[in-house]
Amino acid sequence: MMRYEGNVFRPPSEAYSLIIQATIGCAHNKCTFCSMYKTEKFRVRELSEIVEDLTMARAHYGKIKRIFLADGDALCLSFDKLENILTEIQRIFPECERVGIYATPKDILRKSTEELRELKALGLGILYMGLETGSDEILQEINKGITAEEAIIAGRKGAESGLQVSVTVISGLGGRAKWQEHAIKTGQVLSEMDPHYIGLLTLMLVDGTEMKRKVDQGEMELLTPEEIMRETKLMLENTNVTNCLFRSNHASNYVTLKGTLPQDKEHLIKGIDSILQGGYHYRPEIFRGL
Repeated sequence: MMRYEGNVFRPPSEAYSLIIQATIGCAHNKCTFCSMYKTEKFRVRELSEIVEDLTMARAHYGKIKRIFLADGDALCLSFDKLENILTEIQRIFPECERVGIYATPKDILRKSTEELRELKALGLGILYMGLETGSDEILQEINKGITAEEAIIAGRKGAESGLQVSVTVISGLGGRAKWQEHAIKTGQVLSEMDPHYIGLLTLMLVDGTEMKRKVDQGEMELLTPEEIMRETKLMLENTNVTNCLFRSNHASNYVTLKGTLPQDKEHLIKGIDSILQGGYHYRPEIFRGL
């Protein structure tokens, strides 16, 4: 059995990976929409703790092909700490093919390109970065702590270092008042970043968050499922990348959309049009009446 502290989260694509907590909680932990780590006090785990977990996992699971380093932004660790962790992973799991990690744009910008390349050489393979939106106005409102330009530079830096970059955005994050701003600016920023993967989630309100309070008090109005689909279409229309896997298949999404951009772009847009015209209901209990 593995030992975990607090709530543990991982990207959908790491469903079959061994999850190892390199940190507890999130170093930023101020986003208005997020409740993931609100009950945890951020701390860095000792290398000895991490090695114990890796050793236990080796004894329990045997061979491991993929490992994900949690929690919320483990790339905030210093280069030396990450180097030590990855070296231990190589020693204990020499067959491990890829290590993944959550990373904020500022985490990436704090590392030099050479440091990122060295981490890749030690087995780090993919950075999961939460962009959420390409709008600087909305980024400020949700207290993300970054600018769109910082996200663009960070995404490019990660890719130039040889790492895969997976970017998450959130449908509906600007509310009804700013859905067009959110869609257009997000598409434009994704185009500038040109990541390997784009994951589209849908905003889910959580009790106790600042965003839930704003909605409850009428300061923000949520989009309907139909409006979410129109926003997604507008975002895709403004997204011009070179070779990117696009996925909108999270439990929060109203409709499953997946393809490779740019070649499947028109197909995805036509699929959304079909949904809006009533031709395809993925979740009829949600789309009833659209």
